[in-house]
Amino acid sequence: MDNVKTAAQLDHRGRTSHEVYTAGFYEGDWDFSVRLLLGKATRGGSDIGEVLATIASIRPKDHEGWFTAWAALGERLAAAAESSAARGHRVSAARAYLRAANYYATAVNALSALDEGTDRLLPVFRAHRACWEGFVANNRWPVERVDIPYEGTSMPGWFFRPDPSDAVRPTLVVNLGSDEAISGAWGQATEGGLERGYNVLMFEGPGRQSMLFERDIPFRQDREKVLTPVVDFLLARDDVDADKLTLYGVSQAGYWVPRALAFEHRFAAAIADGGVVDMARSWHQNIPHVLLAAYLKGDKERFDKELELAFRLPGTHTGKMTWNFRSRPYGVSGYSAGLDAVAQYDLTDVAAQITTPLYVVETDGDQFFAGQSAELATLARFTQEEGASYHYQPLAREITEQRMFDWMDEQIR
Repeated sequence: MDNVKTAAQLDHRGRTSHEVYTAGFYEGDWDFSVRLLLGKATRGGSDIGEVLATIASIRPKDHEGWFTAWAALGERLAAAAESSAARGHRVSAARAYLRAANYYATAVNALSALDEGTDRLLPVFRAHRACWEGFVANNRWPVERVDIPYEGTSMPGWFFRPDPSDAVRPTLVVNLGSDEAISGAWGQATEGGLERGYNVLMFEGPGRQSMLFERDIPFRQDREKVLTPVVDFLLARDDVDADKLTLYGVSQAGYWVPRALAFEHRFAAAIADGGVVDMARSWHQNIPHVLLAAYLKGDKERFDKELELAFRLPGTHTGKMTWNFRSRPYGVSGYSAGLDAVAQYDLTDVAAQITTPLYVVETDGDQFFAGQSAELATLARFTQEEGASYHYQPLAREITEQRMFDWMDEQIR
C-alpha cells in the first residue's frame, strides 16, 4: 500500500502532490508571481487560501484570465476593507486593504506586460494605490506621507515610526525592486524594521509605480542621484540618527543599492537581497544566440527586425509580454535600444569604491541573476533545502528577515 498513490496525491501530469515546490505552480513568470504572493502571507500581504483558490480557476497561458482574476480579487477585498473601516474595525480594514493592494498589483503587472498604453492600466494602478492608502490610514504604525525633493520634482514616500514619539532612532530606507509595488515591500523589510525599533522610509523612485505610470519618469542607472536626495531629506529630520542610517534593496535593487553605495557613503550598513553586477546578462541569456550575436556585432537593424519576426511566431506571445514588462520602465522604444539601456547597469568599474558594510544574499535557483551575488561579496547563502530557493527566496521571507536584521542590528550597534 505504501507504493500506491491515490488520485488526490497526483496532479494532471502524474506528479506527486508534494513536488509543487520544485516543479512549480505554472510554467514561466506566473509561477514566480504565485510564489511571491504566497510569501507575503507571513506579513499579512496575502491569504494562502485566497491565492490557491484564485489560481485554481486560471487556465495556463490565459493572460486575460490571469489579469481578470487578480483584479476581481482585489476589488472584492477592497470592498470588504471599506466595509470594515466604515464600521470602525480598523485592524480588519488594514489587513484586507493590504491584501487587496497586493492582488491589484499583480493585475497591474499583468497589464504592464501587454502591448498597449496606460489607458487601461492607470485605473487598475489607482485602485491598487487607493488600497495601499487605505492600509496606511488604518494600520497601527504611526506614519507620515512625505515628498522627497528630486530634480525639480519630488518622489512620494511614507515615513513610518515604531511608536508615536519623536525619539531619535536608526532609520531604514526601503528601495523597491524593478516591478514590486509599494505594498509588496511591506513584508520584505518594512514591518520587520518597525518591530525592531527602526524608523522606515518607503519611497517610489524613477521608473517605479506612480513615477512611471503617472509621470512617465523612467529608471536611471546612476542610483546615487536618487538615494543621495533621500539621505539629504532624512538627515534634515530631528528623529533620524545620522550615524545609524541603513538601506535595503531587493531584486533589481541588488544593482541599485551597491551602485549608490559606490558614491553615497553616509549609510552605516546596507542589504542587497540578491546581488546584481551586470543587468544585461539576465537579458542576454534569454535571447537566441544568432540574434544576440547580431546585436553584439553592432547590427542592430537586423537584430530589431529579426526579433520582431521571431515574436510573431506561434508560441512566442509570452516572450513578447515578458519583454514588454521588463523594458517598459527603461523608457526606450525598440529592442536594441532596450539592450543598450540595460547595458549601462554594470557595477564592474565602481564596485571597488564601496566602503559601507554590505550584506549580499545569494540564493539557490535564482532564475534572473544566478552567480552574480558572489561577484560582490556574498555573506549569506539561502538554499533550496531550507525552502529558500528562487530569486530573493519568496517562500522564505521569515528566514530572510531574521538573518538580515540580525546582521544589520549588529552593524549599527
